[in-house]
Amino acid sequence: MIIQPFKEGSKIYYADTCQSLVNAGERKKIKYNALSKFTYPGKRLPDDVTGLNSVGYWDGNGEQDWGLDWHRNEGIEIHFLERGNMPYSLKDCDLQLTANDMTISRPWQSHKVGNPHVGAGKMYWLILDVGVRKPHQEWTWPDWIVLTENDLNRLTVFLRQNEQPLFKGNTQIRNCFIKFGQLINSDIDGSNASKLRHTVNELLLLLLDLFDAGSVKLHPELTDSQRSVQLFINELQETAHDPWTTNEMALATGLGVTRFTEMFKEITNQTPIKYLTDLRLKLAKKCLKEQPDKTITEIAYFCGFTSGRYFSTLFKKNYHLTPNEYRRG
Repeated sequence: MIIQPFKEGSKIYYADTCQSLVNAGERKKIKYNALSKFTYPGKRLPDDVTGLNSVGYWDGNGEQDWGLDWHRNEGIEIHFLERGNMPYSLKDCDLQLTANDMTISRPWQSHKVGNPHVGAGKMYWLILDVGVRKPHQEWTWPDWIVLTENDLNRLTVFLRQNEQPLFKGNTQIRNCFIKFGQLINSDIDGSNASKLRHTVNELLLLLLDLFDAGSVKLHPELTDSQRSVQLFINELQETAHDPWTTNEMALATGLGVTRFTEMFKEITNQTPIKYLTDLRLKLAKKCLKEQPDKTITEIAYFCGFTSGRYFSTLFKKNYHLTPNEYRRG
């Protein structure tokens, strides 16, 4: 069984294999162990812990030469640093983790560990799938989570309406992750499945207590459909050359075409196709100046236009110059 790749334009996101971590283990740079499903490394998790896709740790006590580059997970991922130091980044946020620091990332948040290399330390991870890929989608927890409906709703609100990346774990949270490590090490063919489920529930209760005790500020707008569209628009800067249609753009946000188009126009005051065309023209202007060896047709195709003639017509309509005239100017 595999996790289906998530496609967004020409970008295809696959479940992380953590190959650099595996290679570091094979080269004796670290000790690591994990219980996982799908392509994640480690011993195999049984089916009766549905939703728990991976839980594990690595321990490196010397200078490291590897890192986990930018990636996303199909669930919420929690990292906990038991000891040492660890560079950790989300988009627009670089952190230097120290002992007892804990990070939480959501499926739409790209993150990496290492800058570019990880530090010396013992780091735990846990990936729990809650059935979402975009901010506006409703979370569905695994059926073995035993928090009361009220507590689970409050925890969901804390995690959805707040995207603070870094928390300081207390002694109970630290002991919880140490327990994960012990269960991983002693597991034989899924023998600790019940204890793993119990420990995940314990961790979620501890997170709820941590949120209740702190001053976590909630932002309901983080769960709006508009936010999913805004995230897509931000990433469109890098994928404008892809063969997008309005239907494919809507699909990438998890919204219907009508709702997506309404939200897009509300944010940009343009239709998705008009906005995309403008991005492609801006990209073409840059290419015309920076890539003088490329023909007009080559630049047209590179920027996502279907023909050189169509591109030239649009370019002159928008800038009152032909592409060649702009290039010579």
